[in-house]
Amino acid sequence: MESSRARGSGTQSVYRTIRQEILTMALEPGSPLDEVRLSERFGMSRTPVREALLRLAADGLVTTLPNRNTVVSEIDFATLPSYFEALTLMYRATTRAAAMHRDAKLMEKVHARQREFRKAVEDRDALAMIEANRDFHVAIAELGSNGYYTGFFTRLLDEGRRILRLYYSTFEDRLPRQYVEEHEAIIAAIEAGDVDLCDWLATQHATQIVRQIQDYLARGLRQPMDLSER
Repeated sequence: MESSRARGSGTQSVYRTIRQEILTMALEPGSPLDEVRLSERFGMSRTPVREALLRLAADGLVTTLPNRNTVVSEIDFATLPSYFEALTLMYRATTRAAAMHRDAKLMEKVHARQREFRKAVEDRDALAMIEANRDFHVAIAELGSNGYYTGFFTRLLDEGRRILRLYYSTFEDRLPRQYVEEHEAIIAAIEAGDVDLCDWLATQHATQIVRQIQDYLARGLRQPMDLSER
């Protein structure tokens, strides 16, 4: 029998591997995820595989169908306008709240996440960029001391990981220095307690992301893009 520690380690390994494959589109939307085949692939029992799939479902990356089959979640482009509206609102709300509830210890975490984002941009590591960007904005939300904001914004960021991957692909993963500097400006405004400036910066930051993605989608995604090698 697997120990809880070994099972936890196995779950993490399966989770990370499948998650990366989903984010890089190596596993396309709608791809089936069969527990038996996955357990054979990873050489472990179905229990850690099932637990990994549950974590991926919580991330919004996989979906369990009524027949109990599990598949990679589809990207519902029809809902993107509503998604972008909610995302922009939460960028603004969390950044404003952070400026009103500054805390030196939590600001250290924001700075740490920003250093990770800067390094990922310099390394052209798209998956690391996605993670660091998500963690940076979650840290700002936590600084705002509103658990509802943090929970909702975290879910939005998690659901948008593949959309963000498409966004970075429009730059061929050479993200302009501008986006690192936008984060720096947001940090400075939070530390200054300038709520209005935080609102403006967050709005501009969200708007340029949304516009870039919309422009990409407007081109019709005419040619399938292999993101797995980027």
